[in-house]
Amino acid sequence: MTARPLIARQPNERLLSLIREAACSNAGLARRVNMCAAERGLDFRYDKTSVARWIRGQQPRGRAPEIIAEALGRKLGRTVTADDIGMGASRQLTAAVGLHFAAGLAEGVEQAVELWRSDVARREAGETGVTGPYGPGGAQVAPAALVEPSRDWLITPADADVARASGQRVGSADVAALTATTAALVDLDRRWGSGHVRPVVVHYLDTVVAGLLGGSYRDAVGRELFGAAARLTELAGYMAIDTGLPGLAQRYYIQALRLAQAAGDRGFGGYVLAAGMSHLAAELGNPREVIQLARAAQEGARGRVTPRAESLFLAAEARGYAQLGDNESCRRTAGAAVAALERADAEAGPGDDPPWAAHFDAGYLADELAHCHRDLGQGRAAQQRAAEALAVHPHGRARRRAIGLLIMATGQLQEGDLEHACHTADEAGTLLDGLRSRRGATYFADFRARLEPHRGQSRVREFTARWQLP
Repeated sequence: MTARPLIARQPNERLLSLIREAACSNAGLARRVNMCAAERGLDFRYDKTSVARWIRGQQPRGRAPEIIAEALGRKLGRTVTADDIGMGASRQLTAAVGLHFAAGLAEGVEQAVELWRSDVARREAGETGVTGPYGPGGAQVAPAALVEPSRDWLITPADADVARASGQRVGSADVAALTATTAALVDLDRRWGSGHVRPVVVHYLDTVVAGLLGGSYRDAVGRELFGAAARLTELAGYMAIDTGLPGLAQRYYIQALRLAQAAGDRGFGGYVLAAGMSHLAAELGNPREVIQLARAAQEGARGRVTPRAESLFLAAEARGYAQLGDNESCRRTAGAAVAALERADAEAGPGDDPPWAAHFDAGYLADELAHCHRDLGQGRAAQQRAAEALAVHPHGRARRRAIGLLIMATGQLQEGDLEHACHTADEAGTLLDGLRSRRGATYFADFRARLEPHRGQSRVREFTARWQLP
């Protein structure tokens, strides 16, 4: 069987052309760059392998591009800019960035860092003004990469050792700071929506986290570091969805999956598949992929997660069946999810569940099941489950409460209760009015579309006028 080729980044033809013109070897250029950096008090330790990576398309961080340009300029006897070597701010992003689940650890780190850097460059050039890996506005998803990374994750051997011996020293305190920062960003996102927070997350990944991953650390600390980096990268994926960038979210989820592999955390890898990529597939209307991803999560994390996590994975699978209209399979899988959560509540003690699963309580499960009933057209059950979720979700989680209200409103509309449906959606609209959340806006738009057959009703006209809808 022929091995599947790696998805390569776009070669830096400008740099390669100038290196050839300068008749400079890779090792020779590396020495010249290090010498130029030393003149500025910088400690660069590039070698011929570094130069080979630049030629393949990797872009070094910080002031390195301008110093590489100066080193080449001295050899050529003329001024050379960062743009001349294909490393300027206008550098075009490549279609493969972030779409590959790397087999090797070094390549995995390189891909994650390049994704973060590319995202920053994309934001600086304008969210909708860059042609590159994400399509217009980051909206395009690569269909072939929806399920394929989960297969790579299932068969890729564990990383034997993640220790690094060069770079700044990284310790447990650095990992603790990263973990605490992520928790604070999660709270801000829940309160105000990703539109307010995502730029901070992207910048933090590109600067602080990339620097930590490039440092030196023991294997044990490295595992913790990769786990914390995976969590923040997964959060960035969710935020990309919430800002209307599903193509970008897909790439963040794939890299979060690889970072979780480096951490040796199969459970969180399953979470990325079930709570991240599976939900992305659901929002894209691809139910078979939803089911495949949820099953991959269950298989890959089998025996390594708590019953609470099992419930989360099963709930994701149930949503796929609901989208397919398979009522019986949905009922069976949802029942297994409920049973797993009951087992977790009865058996698990404080601290037994990992942080990424601890939040999955009766309210979150009710929210997932409410989506299932909505998709199956079971309005009464959708209302019941949505009410259960709303009774548990704290008021600080404005986005989740708004979505729960819209699911309830849809259930009321499915049961013919137009008055209550519009009233409930009004409540949701009030919450969303203070958020910057594309996900919330999408749910609101879905409810609006369901009102279309009733547009002649006075209550619908009133609702439309209030929210200034066309």
